[in-house]
Amino acid sequence: MAEKIDYSKGIYDAKQLGTPKMLILGAQHMFAMFGATVLVPLLTGLSVSTTLLCAGLGTLLFHFLCKGKVPAFLGSSFAYLGGFTIVTNGGANPENLPYACAAVALSGLVYVVFSALISAFGIRKMMRFFPPVVTGPIIIAIGLILAPSAISNCQSNWLLAFVALATVIICNIWGKGMVKILPILIGVLVAYAVALLTGAIDFQAIGEAAWFGIPLHKDSMGLFAMDGSETFISAVFTIVPIALATMMEHIGDIAAISATTGKNYIRDPGLNKTLLGDGLATAMAGLLGGPANTTYGENTGVLALTKIYDPLVIRIAAVFAMILSFCPKFEAIINTIPAGIVGGISFVLYGMISAIGVRNVVENKVDFTNSRNLIIAAVILVCALGFNSVGGVTFAVFGVNINLSGLAIAAIAGILLNAILPGNDYEFDEGSNEPEAASLRV
Repeated sequence: MAEKIDYSKGIYDAKQLGTPKMLILGAQHMFAMFGATVLVPLLTGLSVSTTLLCAGLGTLLFHFLCKGKVPAFLGSSFAYLGGFTIVTNGGANPENLPYACAAVALSGLVYVVFSALISAFGIRKMMRFFPPVVTGPIIIAIGLILAPSAISNCQSNWLLAFVALATVIICNIWGKGMVKILPILIGVLVAYAVALLTGAIDFQAIGEAAWFGIPLHKDSMGLFAMDGSETFISAVFTIVPIALATMMEHIGDIAAISATTGKNYIRDPGLNKTLLGDGLATAMAGLLGGPANTTYGENTGVLALTKIYDPLVIRIAAVFAMILSFCPKFEAIINTIPAGIVGGISFVLYGMISAIGVRNVVENKVDFTNSRNLIIAAVILVCALGFNSVGGVTFAVFGVNINLSGLAIAAIAGILLNAILPGNDYEFDEGSNEPEAASLRV
């Protein structure tokens, strides 16, 4: 008689469950990340197929660099949406997407540098430059900057927007099990069904699409573009600073995964290794014409629900995502999703980004009765929103015009003020499994 498996303590070796169950568990993880991952290309104009390929390849690269120890899935990052919106002028200049992708690739290298600095000086010294009083307000600003684009999409069809929004809220508040973990996917499916009933779907592109194709789409500029143009330099200054916030998101996610599985991944394989994996995955995604990658809270939720902690299951999900990326017909189906549905989903999503920034400062007990903290947060928020409203600041360096977006100015101002003003008493606790930063992926 086969030995009974005890799930209560968690399963760290999924092979004992058998191949069929492992494949099902892998598919479950793929569906958990799916709704959020494909939403990013819909919002930015990037390719859905390329995004899925980058998610799969990025996850496998991350697992390789982390010695296969961390059960994390890397999907599309929402933190960069503000940067894409600014670079493409709200989607009005899609020809700037290759510049944005190149900037995403460079932002991944920020992770690499930070990883090397942690290895050299230790995480405590490095984190003093990026406390929650800096990263929290930056995250808040990202969501507020994106808010107008959500309303713009909703205006195309308020009925579909409301259905999508209501479904996400219901699944999040009253859902149980996988329903609570997949609110975005379910919201899209329910609203899509309503769109079918109201005749809001155009199926022509689906019929014209092939069943198999290479998931790397490019225009005349290529998958990414790096040159000395004003557009590229401005894209770099707009998007690269976002990595400062997403690195803190990464640390929070790794801490959350550690708390879920009962293993401290910040110590082993080490935060320097996980940051390196996430950074190189993001750099690779940008060079392939995809969005930045980030560790996904949805998949951490699946870990908590199933108590199957074997990273092998996550790698199976990554392979499934890559297989799906080679089907242009599938991408055509995704692209038929009406803008109203995208608006309804992003309506709550963008608000949640800002709310998570608030949670970041609350959970880390940032004291706003302290004038130092209040000044830093105030300057960051006014810089981000104020300068964004006037198109940032443009100046010339050696004959080249450089445009600093509100987000870039806010990040620079926040880091400098935190370094200059006395009273920085933030200490990062690397020995705890509890999250130190709120994730943008919940």
